[in-house]
Amino acid sequence: MMGALAELDMISDEHFVLSYNASVIQTVKTEQIIHSKVLTGKDAKQLALIAQQVGTFIHAFSHQKGLITPEHNEFTDHEAEINQQKITLLDFETLDDDEKILKVMLVAAPEKLTTAANKLPIELYEQFCILQSTPYFLEFLNSNSNKGIGVSALAKYLGLSAEEVICIGDAGNDFQMIQYAGLGVAMGNATVDIKAIADHVTLTNDQHGVAEVINEFVLSR
Repeated sequence: MMGALAELDMISDEHFVLSYNASVIQTVKTEQIIHSKVLTGKDAKQLALIAQQVGTFIHAFSHQKGLITPEHNEFTDHEAEINQQKITLLDFETLDDDEKILKVMLVAAPEKLTTAANKLPIELYEQFCILQSTPYFLEFLNSNSNKGIGVSALAKYLGLSAEEVICIGDAGNDFQMIQYAGLGVAMGNATVDIKAIADHVTLTNDQHGVAEVINEFVLSR
């Protein structure tokens, strides 16, 4: 992440990172936390039992331990690669109940994950914010956490209204922030539901769709 931010020259405390689906918002240089809504070790233990019941793997991001999973699997390998983190194999029952857990994810092949999601107790949707970020990742966040809430919190911190905010996304975990923004943009490769709520659809990621939005709605105005 820092490598990409450095390449974009976005490494001061005038720049911010919204991570873990905006559960945590930090300044880039000093990593000062200005917003945090996270889970606990107790939540992770509960969801580990649910994962066993519905037949999926599970992993989580611990504030102290990084990327953790009780069982090695290809999906957590992929998570480790895209986030440049090492994996710690850990029995979730050993977590302290009050340990800060940034997010928990049920992970499996797409068809298996869809079947598992349909088996989840309805009460979980009241207890957690549940989002599907990819066909093989089902994410569980603090019930008061999603990208819409996070972007709203950052806008308030910066003294901006929703009308002054542009959000660009492509998947289900971007839904709330695209709804929130004065200009909600779907990538050309976005899912159908994201395109349906967007104010504007840009080019795909391979066609530099984000740059197209910045040129059209920021630099040319």
